[in-house]
Amino acid sequence: MDMVGFIGLGIMGKPMARNLLKAGCSLVVHNRSRASVDELSKEGAQAAASSKEVAERSEIIITMLPDSPDVELVYAGEQGIFSGLKSGSLLIDMSSISPVVARKLAVEAEKRGCDMLDAPVSGGEAGAIGATLSIMIGGKASAVERAMPIFQALGKNIVHVGEAGAGQVTKAANQMVVGTTIAIVGEALVLAKKAGVDPAKVRQALLGGFAQSKILEAHGQKMLDRNFKPGFRIRLHEKDMKIALATGSEYGVSLMVTGVVGQMMTAMKGMGNGDLDHSGLVRLVEQMANTDLS
Repeated sequence: MDMVGFIGLGIMGKPMARNLLKAGCSLVVHNRSRASVDELSKEGAQAAASSKEVAERSEIIITMLPDSPDVELVYAGEQGIFSGLKSGSLLIDMSSISPVVARKLAVEAEKRGCDMLDAPVSGGEAGAIGATLSIMIGGKASAVERAMPIFQALGKNIVHVGEAGAGQVTKAANQMVVGTTIAIVGEALVLAKKAGVDPAKVRQALLGGFAQSKILEAHGQKMLDRNFKPGFRIRLHEKDMKIALATGSEYGVSLMVTGVVGQMMTAMKGMGNGDLDHSGLVRLVEQMANTDLS
C-alpha cells in the first residue's frame, strides 16, 4: 500500500486525515503547529518535521492549506514538497486556491515526473468529519483513477471536472453561489423580523417553495439560533470570493453580485468578525437595519 502524506491539519484537514486512518491508509503527517500532529500520532499516524520529509516518505501527498501563498510555500519553499519529491509520486492539493496557481504547480510537478490534481472540497467541517465532502477535481484521468480510493474515504460526490485548474474554477463557482445565498437569506430573515413577521416561520414557509436551498435550511437555522461557531470562517470565504473575482478579471467575466457580497465579508473582517462562521454575515445586515433576529 502507498504511504500517504498529509500536510495541513486545520479545521478541515485534521478530520480528513483521521478518515484516511480509519480507511486503513498508512499516513505520515505534518502541520505548522504541533498539537494536531501529536493528536493524530496517538491514532496511528507517523509524524514528519517538514513538508520535504513528508514528500521523501510518501508516494501520495495531500495538502489542505488556507490560501494560494501557503500552498506555493509548502510545495516550492526551501523545505517544501518539491525539494523531497520522488518521481512517480501523486500530489493532491485539496485547498481552495487560485486556478492560475493550481495550473502553475501542476506544470512544475510534471517537470519532476509527477502528476498533480487540484481537488478542492465543499461541505465544511461537518462534511470533513462525516466523510461526505463534495470533491471537484482537475487533472489527468489516470491520476484521478489512482486517487479514487482516497477520495472515496473523504467524500460522496466526487466529480472529475477537467484538466488542471478545473477543480479550482469549480470551487470558485461553488463559493460564489454559497456566499451570495447566505447574504440573501440573511437579508430576507432580517427584513421579515423588522417588518414584524416571525423569521423562523418565514424560513419554514420558504423551505417548501422554489426558494428552498441547503443554505436556507442549514445556515438559516444557524442565523436564528445565533450559532456562529465556525464551520467555515468568514475570512476564508472572503479569500475565496477574491479568488473568484480575480478569476473573473483574468477571463473577462464581470461578477457584480460576487463583488458586493465579497465586500460585505471584507466589512465583517474589518469589524473583527472574520472568525465567525460565514452564516454570521447576517450580523452585518442586522447592524445596518438596527435590528436582530434574536
